[in-house]
Amino acid sequence: MPENDPWEYSLYIPNDPRAVTVCRRTLRLILTLHGLIRLADTAELLATELVTNAVRHTKGPAALRVRWSAGVLRIGAWDASPEPPEPPGRLEQLVDAEEGRGLALVRACSDLGGWQQLTRNGNRGKYVWCDLVAA
Repeated sequence: MPENDPWEYSLYIPNDPRAVTVCRRTLRLILTLHGLIRLADTAELLATELVTNAVRHTKGPAALRVRWSAGVLRIGAWDASPEPPEPPGRLEQLVDAEEGRGLALVRACSDLGGWQQLTRNGNRGKYVWCDLVAA
């Protein structure tokens, strides 16, 4: 049974494609320990797409952030680039595409999503996130 108390985890990662696997496996462990295993498959897909974009399209470090509050799981990826993510295309049009499906998958598989530019303590970047509502 999932916990009612809110919690949050952040995992800071280097700009390394292997970090995507580390994030995915860490997320599954977090969800399992908090009784949210039923969300794990979809959450892993969403985190994989968000973190892959952060690692692939930027040069600096990145982070996976996972937050549970009031029955909503928020998954987000921070990266050091303040540039907005490419707007997602329609998933139906991207079926045979080699690239560009990531954010379309995120939009199709999540309940809500968005992004925001960040400026904190002289650091710049963006945070791309999505929500899964636990029904």
